[in-house]
Amino acid sequence: MTTLTNAVVLVTGANGGLGVHFVEQALARGAAKVYATARTPRTWEDPRVTPLRLDVTDPASIAEVLAQTGDTTVLINNAGIEIFGRLIDTTPEALRGIYETNVFGPIALVQAYAPTLAGHGGGAIINVHSALSWFSIPGAYSSTKSAFWGATNSLRIELAGQGTHVLGAHLGYTDTPMIEHVDAPKGDPADVVANIYAALEAGEHEALADETARGAHASLSAPIAERYAALGFPV
Repeated sequence: MTTLTNAVVLVTGANGGLGVHFVEQALARGAAKVYATARTPRTWEDPRVTPLRLDVTDPASIAEVLAQTGDTTVLINNAGIEIFGRLIDTTPEALRGIYETNVFGPIALVQAYAPTLAGHGGGAIINVHSALSWFSIPGAYSSTKSAFWGATNSLRIELAGQGTHVLGAHLGYTDTPMIEHVDAPKGDPADVVANIYAALEAGEHEALADETARGAHASLSAPIAERYAALGFPV
């Protein structure tokens, strides 16, 4: 079980819809400090928030931020991007770009911060996945979330010995700028983040942060054709 009381939290993608709530709700739950990182960091009025520039795809940027944040006890891998169009039509360059941000960058951050967390008694990591970790749609995004989910499951086992709690967070469409173009019901990012933090503090390994994530998880044992036919996708 991980408490946020007096925690020092580092949030990637802190400017976005979920990121802002990760910052604000960590403080509301008693965090002593939050490092709010982004490629172009914004200003924050709360003196407990330290904005830092971080490009999760750049090893030098990760090293620079790590050198300034050695007191971190909770790492939140929230940064992510989406590209649009069919996977089969996506250029190799664009495909590598989304995997660098959504998969390889977060793994690199875990590798970088694991010794720091161990030095503080273990700490915790939240990796933000998606209901699309378990249900793919056309395009590259869902495949990156499946890959990241698989990596989280391995990292959880590898870091258990040092006492680091690894939480995988799954959610459906949420009302954030990244998916403002999507014409579908969307959850409230404040509720999603509250559910993720509640799962962390309860010691859970996965946070099913909304009804969509719970439904996707529950359907995993159903036949592929049945699962995809329910949403009108041919297989």
